[in-house]
Amino acid sequence: MQEAIILVGGKGTRLRPLTNHTPKPLLSVAGTSFIRHQIAKLMDAGVTHVVFATSYLASLFEEEFKDFGDSLEISYAVEEVPLGTGGAIRNAGRLLRGGPDDAVLVLNGDILSGLDLRAVLADHRQRDADVTLHLTRVPDPRAFGLVPTAEDGRVLSFLEKPKTAEEIVTDQINAGCYVFRRSVLDAIPADREVSVEQETFPGLVAAGHRVFGHITSGYWRDLGTPLAFVQGSADLVTGRATSPLVGPEGDALIHPTAVVDPAARVTGGSTIGPHAVIGPGAVVDRSIIGAGVTVDAGARVLDSVVDHDSTIGSDSLLRETVVGCHAHIGADNELPAQLRLACGIRIPAQGVRVSGTATACSTVH
Repeated sequence: MQEAIILVGGKGTRLRPLTNHTPKPLLSVAGTSFIRHQIAKLMDAGVTHVVFATSYLASLFEEEFKDFGDSLEISYAVEEVPLGTGGAIRNAGRLLRGGPDDAVLVLNGDILSGLDLRAVLADHRQRDADVTLHLTRVPDPRAFGLVPTAEDGRVLSFLEKPKTAEEIVTDQINAGCYVFRRSVLDAIPADREVSVEQETFPGLVAAGHRVFGHITSGYWRDLGTPLAFVQGSADLVTGRATSPLVGPEGDALIHPTAVVDPAARVTGGSTIGPHAVIGPGAVVDRSIIGAGVTVDAGARVLDSVVDHDSTIGSDSLLRETVVGCHAHIGADNELPAQLRLACGIRIPAQGVRVSGTATACSTVH
């Protein structure tokens, strides 16, 4: 039996208001919830039992997978109090069934990557590793903790985010996928908050355990921010990233029940959800349009997310905007970039106009 744990307990605060009522892994990416892309990838790697390490809105995961079928067994480990990454892994580990030397895959619930899971499992077993970490090379590692390795791939240390150029000793960072020997996972302290990044992994290295890096330089993206979330979805649609659940690459993914006017343009890897309506002359570029959304004539939605049952009025412009569910943006609005609009908000026609650096606002409800 190949088993896996997916860490899905976070509140996804950087993606609010989308995550006000939906856990981040259940948000729609390239036409389906992101966690389903991860599940499909795990199944392709031979996983037959997966444990969700849940906390925030935990019951929604069981609702999502209640009719999943018999091809994969799913268990749910709920955190009653915050346990950190290591504590969450240990808590979920109680539901595993394998023996002490079995390999357990662990995935973060918000990382989209091109990692070959079969390859990292094979690497782990060949090296007889206690833990194998997926390490990815990034062009600019200053925003990340660094993980240097020896020539044989053995992890040497875990370094804080570099503050100077001299401190950048490697371009390798922790990519959020691990393989644990079951007995090592079981040795993580139970029932308290533990960070694998700051406590577990450094402690294992210091104690001489066999901790290795599986190093790649392929596709990798943390979907934790609105722009990264939109970009990740677009990358799946256009084929820059892959998933067993996404068909042939294209410029857009449009649900069969959606209505897109022939004079509209939907481009850049955008997704159009069920029963959405895109009006004549409207432009949707590299954006996610949720179920039941209406984008009226001449409106432009660029690098944005519009949650379900919202309306974008005619000739309005959204750029790098997050619109919560049941919102109404009236006609002729031009919203400032990187704006987040709460669920149910109503902006009247010409309520917000951006001209150069000045913003004119009327009453917004």
